[in-house]
Amino acid sequence: MSRYLRYTLLTLLWVAVAAYIVFAASAVRRVRRTGTVGKLEIEVVDSSSQGHLVSAAMVRQWISHAGIKTLGTAVDAVDLTGIERLIARNGFVDKTVAYVSYGGTLHIEISQRKPLVRLLTDGMNAYVTADGYVFAAPRASSLYVPVVTGSYRPPFPASYVGSVREHIDLRLGEIDERIAELEREKYPLYRREMENDRNISALRRMRIKRQWWRLEGSREFDARVDALREKKAGLRRTYRYRAGVIREEIERIAGLQEAERRKQKKLEKSYEDFMKLLTFVETVEDDDFWRSEVVQITAKTTPSGALEVELTPRSGRFAVLFGRLEDVERKFDKLLRFYRSGLSSIGWSEYRTIDIRYNDQVVCKK
Repeated sequence: MSRYLRYTLLTLLWVAVAAYIVFAASAVRRVRRTGTVGKLEIEVVDSSSQGHLVSAAMVRQWISHAGIKTLGTAVDAVDLTGIERLIARNGFVDKTVAYVSYGGTLHIEISQRKPLVRLLTDGMNAYVTADGYVFAAPRASSLYVPVVTGSYRPPFPASYVGSVREHIDLRLGEIDERIAELEREKYPLYRREMENDRNISALRRMRIKRQWWRLEGSREFDARVDALREKKAGLRRTYRYRAGVIREEIERIAGLQEAERRKQKKLEKSYEDFMKLLTFVETVEDDDFWRSEVVQITAKTTPSGALEVELTPRSGRFAVLFGRLEDVERKFDKLLRFYRSGLSSIGWSEYRTIDIRYNDQVVCKK
């Protein structure tokens, strides 16, 4: 085959491909312009054996209540963006994709968030994912996850929905702005302090010179010296008082700034404890034995602000005082050894509490 013929055939092939693309695009536009939605299919793509937070029936109800038209609506008129926003507005929905197929079927694919734990503490009723995303427990949801109860106060309000890290960063930013605002309040005080220092320096330079050209006598000169001393003493008292007042106000503002910084540290510590709680729940869930043995996790905030945990096991009638979420694996190993060497021979109903908070000790109380 000659080179000319080969190039000609190749050109015709590309022309045919381009023509097909143009024809297909035109056909799609014509269908979207004249076709209507004849079917609605909703798929929750990540439903698991744990249950579900969102169902097709719930989504249909949301769309209906929002007044978004679907079936029988022209394909071009379907508000796909509105549908995606409506569904994504629910915190337990991770991603939503809505599109209309060539055959006129409206497809809605939903990916739900995968909660790690449910918080039922201090007025809370929310799910939390492993990466710290919080959302309210939806009505009619059925999902098995570990439950944390108790008086523990998480570092976010009960109504909050979203990333806990983002909430903490927002709060820290607000506190930073408050600290900066307080710093700006110091500026006029610094200027007054500098002016007062200049006045004090000028006061030290004030001198009396004998006026020889007036033939000033000693008595008149001494009188002027005494008057200047009295004036300087009065001004010195005034300037010292002003310096004290200014310094006191600066220190008061600095105290407010320090209080705001303590809030920041407390907030960061609270967030750190919260993430430790999530890691702790993951540790329990990743271990076959402890996942079956731990029936309930009770968390509380101590007067010092620290997080402590108590476990309700399936075996026996005792509570395990786990304490702070530090050295978690060591504490579980210690508890497991006590299970095997202690309770298995002593009996599972002998004690009311088993305390593993202390190093190399298991303290039991009847």
